[in-house]
Amino acid sequence: MATKVKPNKLARIRNIGIAAHIDAGKTTVSERILFYTGKIHKTGEVHDGAATMDWMVQERERGITITAAVTTCPWKDHDIHLIDTPGHVDFTVEVERSLRVLDGAVAVFCAVGGVEPQSETVWRQATKYQVPRLAFVNKMDRIGADFPKVIREMREKLHANPVPIQIPLGSEDKFGGIIDLVTMEAVTFGGKHGEEAVRAPIPAAFEGEAAGAREALLEAVSDLDDDVATAYLGGEAIAPEKIREVLRKGVIANRIQPVLCGSALRDKGVLPLLDAVVDFLPSPMDVPPVKGVHPHTGQPEERAPDPNGPFCALAFKVAMDEGRRHVFIRIYSGKIEAGDEVMNTNSGKKEKIARLFKTHADRKERLDVAEAGDLVMAAGLRFARTGETLSSISKPIRLEEMSFLKPVISIAVEPKQNKDLEKLKESLQKLADEDPTVELKEDENTGQTLLAGMGELHLEILVDRLRREFGVEVNTGNPSVVFRETIRGTQTVSEVFEKSLDEEKKQNLYAKVTLTLSPLPREAGRSYEDARSPENLELNPTSDREKEELRQGALEALEAGPVDGYPVQDVHIRLDAVEVRPGETTPIALRVAAGNAVRTALREAQPVTLSPLMTLEVVAPEAMTGSVVGDLSSRGARIEGVDSEPGRGIVRALVPLTKMFGYSTALRSLTEGRGTFSMRFARFDALD
Repeated sequence: MATKVKPNKLARIRNIGIAAHIDAGKTTVSERILFYTGKIHKTGEVHDGAATMDWMVQERERGITITAAVTTCPWKDHDIHLIDTPGHVDFTVEVERSLRVLDGAVAVFCAVGGVEPQSETVWRQATKYQVPRLAFVNKMDRIGADFPKVIREMREKLHANPVPIQIPLGSEDKFGGIIDLVTMEAVTFGGKHGEEAVRAPIPAAFEGEAAGAREALLEAVSDLDDDVATAYLGGEAIAPEKIREVLRKGVIANRIQPVLCGSALRDKGVLPLLDAVVDFLPSPMDVPPVKGVHPHTGQPEERAPDPNGPFCALAFKVAMDEGRRHVFIRIYSGKIEAGDEVMNTNSGKKEKIARLFKTHADRKERLDVAEAGDLVMAAGLRFARTGETLSSISKPIRLEEMSFLKPVISIAVEPKQNKDLEKLKESLQKLADEDPTVELKEDENTGQTLLAGMGELHLEILVDRLRREFGVEVNTGNPSVVFRETIRGTQTVSEVFEKSLDEEKKQNLYAKVTLTLSPLPREAGRSYEDARSPENLELNPTSDREKEELRQGALEALEAGPVDGYPVQDVHIRLDAVEVRPGETTPIALRVAAGNAVRTALREAQPVTLSPLMTLEVVAPEAMTGSVVGDLSSRGARIEGVDSEPGRGIVRALVPLTKMFGYSTALRSLTEGRGTFSMRFARFDALD
């Protein structure tokens, strides 16, 4: 992101994210990366509330990452653009939108906890966007650290292809460094903060283990390259440079995930991780051209990572900075200067980029120009929202938008003083503008403003931000759960819409619609099909606009179900027949008839309410596992598994969100404060 253009600048950029389950230590890993690259001169610790990338007040108070923070740091003539993402499930949107624009990722796993629930979530998100990955097994110095177990769980739970390129030199309190399987050397870390990587022969006690691990590495590399396979089978030596070259190709092709290890808090293992980021993760030139469509013709378009090509960027995060709206963008092609005008191809509006910034957590530095491969923050964009495309006006392109989970929990909010009502509305709108998983609506019965989010912690942070950042003191109502509705049966109905507009002139509106509603599997969403017969189409012709009105009318009727008025999902609408009358059938009449038909069919097709079900994992002392299971059973949980590990039990369950309010307090009481849990949204489903 520097303004000076280096030779092969794109090839020397790494756009990466650090992602993990909460408490795996990814912010500590990020902190050591910043220190070793000279970006900071003193490491700040998460437990002290002093981590550089956790800059929000709420992050430092709670010792967790809430918002994705962007920075750039140099390493061996490369620019590493790094995003430190949250590990808590309530803020998974930050991981989602970061991975959408990144070229590579480092997944951090706890050597004790292994592959935990949010680890699975971020891994799936990376797979969704085909992001090449490295894995770093952290906390090798902790009691219970088990490197082979983490590798096994990566295969079993993530269906990954982990290939260790290091093994630990000891573990727990005897963890002293790593064994580099590429060079077959022991690496320890000296200096005050582990800034000196000291290479030496492998100690005799570890030679056997290292030899076995080296064989496994060579077998994995042989599967990726015929030349290496021939050399390996012939017993020839394979140079470290060749191993790295083949590993890089395998990572970029998403065929393997090299695994490293260390203890970031003890300053061990992060230096080789930095080398691995440069050696194995792709540059913008290594990933395929970004694909999209022409916003006017719908024809496929693509943009190669060329700073001299037409400008194309994706807005991936909106942030309020000092009260002003800023937008983080990933530039895929072309370049942009402060003052340039661009096209928002989602809204069709022209926007002007007033200023450009390079960021380091909450600090920013002015830029004159940014180009392909850069992650920058732009000021002046009034309308751009998360997932929208900015492009050159002369050669527009619209990239695929992002999809986000819908909120599952809401609270009522109102200002403590009536004079703050407008200020509250403005502040809430700014929060919703920043975060696509925040929704605002008005309760039809009480007139209260409802603030919906992904969990209790998410809502707690939002309310705290209202007070601290926006200066609005609010009263909040008890949390309530967001439900959905669906149907269990299949129903065909015919609905006639007929209305007289002017009896004297005999002006009438008329439309008849016959359609069938049928249930879909859970989480299938909604679908619409025009299945009219050729005979019906010939006798009752409809224009393109009328067809669209039929579709819109049918789908709009799903926004409020017949049970309690919640949105309807997992339903297929099949349009069977339409009856029109010349001079009386209008697009609006067809829209109303289709909507009425859907509403009637919903009432008659065995409607049912769907509750949000959460995947829960509880870790507690082994002796207390029975109490945890009993408590969960009383909450209507479906116990899906109980695993035992030395000294602790792990309970996995599917549980209704409605039964989980205040669970953290209950768990502390059951386990004498020693139990922990993580919970993420699974699906909407009927409870019976």
